[in-house]
Order: sequence, then structure tokens, then C-alpha cells
Amino acid sequence: MDPSRRSVLGVALFSVALTVPDPPGAVGRMESAQRGVRTRIGWSDVHTVAAMTEQLSAMDDRFGGRTARPLAAEFLVNTVVPFLRTDGPENVRKAMMSAASDLCYLTGYMAVDEGLHGLARRYYLQALELAGASEDHLTFCTTLRGMSVQAVDLGQGPVAMRLADAAAAAASQAGPRMRAFLAGQQAHAAAQTGDHRSALTYLREAEVAMDKAEGHAKAFGSYDFASLSYHTSQVRFETGDVHGAIAAMQESDQLRHGVYRRTRVKERAILAERQLATGHLEAACRTWGLALDDYPLVNSGRIDKRMKDMFTLIRPHVRNHDAQALYERAQATVRPELIPA
Repeated sequence: MDPSRRSVLGVALFSVALTVPDPPGAVGRMESAQRGVRTRIGWSDVHTVAAMTEQLSAMDDRFGGRTARPLAAEFLVNTVVPFLRTDGPENVRKAMMSAASDLCYLTGYMAVDEGLHGLARRYYLQALELAGASEDHLTFCTTLRGMSVQAVDLGQGPVAMRLADAAAAAASQAGPRMRAFLAGQQAHAAAQTGDHRSALTYLREAEVAMDKAEGHAKAFGSYDFASLSYHTSQVRFETGDVHGAIAAMQESDQLRHGVYRRTRVKERAILAERQLATGHLEAACRTWGLALDDYPLVNSGRIDKRMKDMFTLIRPHVRNHDAQALYERAQATVRPELIPA
């Protein structure tokens, strides 16, 4: 891993001195931190942080970032930071920094879900610093990829491409699942920049890697065939193949059945938008209806934005029976502030 190659990214949200930390410097900053009141940390403390991070990740996808992030932030401040300031064997302290980097990455991801993009970027930068200090290549690459996802969702394709490429360059020894995880994001970012040939090449690379992937993936920062179908849909959409994008998103939805609630709601909303764009109003209403089934259980800024968009898109069609029924149901279901006057 050579973080020194990551340059300042000068576009929109990322325009302020976004330089990936150099691991030796990060180590020095961590070592100079004020010590906490505990006298020593051990492996049980590292396992506690890792287990809590897994639980918070599951809560995030079941209930949304607005519900989970305050809990993650409180745990980070009240428990993890004191651990980082406490003495212990060098290997334990290094493992604690690695566990803390995972939690910072996850908390940044939750902030993105809330729509708090500046806050998310700060968490991501802290995750990079901790990952560099602990020589945790996996979280270092995962965080760069997360920043790429944030950028591509904001329509900042060139920035997303730089970050996705940086993540891939820092993971030259990655296994097949991680390679698919990174190549899928490179495909999405490349498609958004208009480089369709590279997008298809990266997508094929992700497909080949997933065919080789084995074993259980982490609860967050992982990749599966549903995620691959999602990226296939995004690439097809960016290349103008809306019908192909719909088919791939439907496949992703089927693969996610029963798991990843927040992701499922988001993708169903996207699918409905694309169905409507191709003239399939009734199908779009059914898909939005499925999204509304889970909506009350998810507290997410990204989902709320999709619901606001739904009202705007459906309003011109309210003379249609299905559209009118959906509109009325949505008025009774979503948060009042999202309903247009």
C-alpha cells in the first residue's frame, strides 16, 4: 500500500485538501494522543469493539443511519477513544486501531445515509488515518471505496473514479471477493464518467471474481451477487440500457429478499423510477408499494429523498387508479414534511 500516491481531490464536496494520511505520520499522531484513565487494554477490549461494530452495522441496515449513527458515535466517543488512549501490548494497540477504523468507516457510511456528507467525509478521513496507522489494508481500501460510493451518488463521477482506482491500487493482493467489491465500484464510477468501455471491462472483472469468491463475508463492507446485480443495473442505466438496468435491479431485489432492509427499500425506489421512465406506470406503482411496506421501519435520509421524488413523479399520473392509490397511501405513510403542499 502506498498512500502517498493519493493526491488532493479538487472537486465539489472533496475540494478541501483531501489527502490520504501517510501511515508513519498517522502512527505518530496516534502515539502522541493523551492517555485515558484505564491502565491497560487487552484482546477482550478489541473483541468488544469488533462485536459492537457488527451489531451497529446490522442495526444500520435494518433501521437506517438516523437511528444507528447516534449510537455508533456515542460508543466511539465514550468507549473506543478511551481505549485508543490507553496503554497495552503493541499488537493489541494496533488491533484496537484497526477495530476503531472499521467503526469510523461504518459511522461515516451511516452519515452518508443521513445526508450529512461533510460529517461522513470527516469520519472517512479518520478511518483512513487509523487504518494506515494499524496497517489495516482491508479497511483502508474499503474506506476509499466508500468515499467513491458517496461521490458517485452525488453525481461526482471523476472524483468517484479517482477514489475507486485508489482503493483498487491499494489492494493489489486482494482476494476474489474484495476484488469484485472494488471492481464493481470502478464499473459504476467509470460508467458515470461516460467511459462505457472501461465500465463494462470492470463489470466483467467483478463477475469473474465473484465466481471465484468463497466463504462468509463481513456484515459490512462486503460484496455478494445482489451487489453485483446492483452494479450491473447502474452500469446499464448509465450506458442508456434502461430495460437492462430494470432487469438487473429486479434480480438484485430477488437476491436481497428478507435481508438488508434499508438497501432493499432504496433499490426498490430506484427500480420504480426506472419502470416509470419506460412507461410501465402500474409496475412502478407496485414496486413503490413494496418500498412503502418497509418504509416505516427505516429512518434514512436517502430513503426520504426517494420518497419525495416519488411524489413528484407520480403526481402527473394521479388520474390513473393505481397511481392515485399509491399517492394516497404514501400520504398516510411517509413523514409529513416529505409530502408536497
